[in-house]
Amino acid sequence: MSDCIFCKIIERKLPAKIVYEDGVALAFEDINPQAPVHTLIIPKKHIPTILDLKEEDNNLMTHLLTIAKRVAKDKGIAEKGFRIVTNCNPESGQAVYHIHFHVLGGRHMNWPPG
Repeated sequence: MSDCIFCKIIERKLPAKIVYEDGVALAFEDINPQAPVHTLIIPKKHIPTILDLKEEDNNLMTHLLTIAKRVAKDKGIAEKGFRIVTNCNPESGQAVYHIHFHVLGGRHMNWPPG
């Protein structure tokens, strides 16, 4: 999708500090981190929101969570704890309409998240 910032990162039209990539997904550092560790994980397939997922995307979503686990281990936050966040639509705070997981850690996380 030509106007999607994440698609532009995938296509290398915009820079990003990439920490993981394979044939179907990409993980990179958030440019406005909300924790000492704040990594975004995205599929290379453009899917606007969680509501747009299809049954055929089940393996993709499992793969994204597997990458989240790997990122947490690689960043040294797996044992102490981390949070995986995804937002859906405006009231949740979704700003980029390309599904993504935020992996956050490296500090105590409060609840409720706000």
